[in-house]
Amino acid sequence: MKQKITATAEPHALPKNSDLYVFSRELILNARKLVYHTANFVMVETYWQIGKRIVEEQGGEMYAKYGESLLQDVSKRLTAEFGKGFGYVNLTNMRKFYLQFQNVYALRKELNWTHYRSLIRVENPKARAIYMNEAADNAWSTRFLDEQVDKHFYERLIATHKEAINELNVENEQQLAIQPHDFILKDPLVLNFYKLQENTKYNESDVEQVIIDNLQKFLLELGKGFSFVARQQRIATELSQYYIDLVFYNYILKCFVLIDLKIGKLMHQDVGQMDMYVRMYDDLKRTEGDNPTIGIILCEEKDRAEVKYSILNDSQNIFATKYKLYLPTEAEFVAEIQQTRSLMAN
Repeated sequence: MKQKITATAEPHALPKNSDLYVFSRELILNARKLVYHTANFVMVETYWQIGKRIVEEQGGEMYAKYGESLLQDVSKRLTAEFGKGFGYVNLTNMRKFYLQFQNVYALRKELNWTHYRSLIRVENPKARAIYMNEAADNAWSTRFLDEQVDKHFYERLIATHKEAINELNVENEQQLAIQPHDFILKDPLVLNFYKLQENTKYNESDVEQVIIDNLQKFLLELGKGFSFVARQQRIATELSQYYIDLVFYNYILKCFVLIDLKIGKLMHQDVGQMDMYVRMYDDLKRTEGDNPTIGIILCEEKDRAEVKYSILNDSQNIFATKYKLYLPTEAEFVAEIQQTRSLMAN
């Protein structure tokens, strides 16, 4: 008689989302990320050391005599042995890198060589430190860093505020990171990622719609810490009701930020309306722990009188800024910045 064979149960399999699996996976991913960033920064330090040696050789007789040909020869030999990345242009970039960042301990480890190649084209040391710290703190890609440099991020910030960054001590570059209570807005805002064309007819709802359609890019252009709350948010009293174009919350400043869109020139009625919105929002929507509400009027034009003779002149909670639907030229940016400084000085 044949003996009946019973199947044995398979070993109990770990569930896919077990604590051990999740823990191990996160540990491995974090380790790989750390290895990646560490390796990148080791190369950054290597390039800094090479740049330092190139500068030191400059003072010697050999470099003075052979100059460019010396670097050309070194680049050919390094490229033959190690491959791309050690060409003549990159060696000159390493030299400039050392000259602009002579304190190696001030370098941010979160950034790689492509970031620093972008940074060395910024001649102003204070602006360069701002870009470096902002890129590191906010995980900017090289492409986004280049866009901010092209949009004159630094110049627009200091043009908007009376306490200019250029009074800071540039020797301590870590202290040059933008403080949230100092900087809430750039002027002008560059909205060149929208499909509205300059000098064509459009209304405020058109601008509002393209902002919503490109919300992520708009948040990046606004600055740090912004999150979207509502569009056309209704606030009402016993007798009246109003609709605010856009409402955001800034988790760094811990306050609501109201934005009112205006086509054409800023008028005194616009300032009065925003003042009312801010007061109402503080009374009806602000909760315990929130700082006072901030109001921003986005307009195409503003003049000296509207700024000087309104609450905009000394308000800490209401701002007016211009917006551009295209990336201005260098000359246009300079003119915009000079105009903003002139408005604030009077």
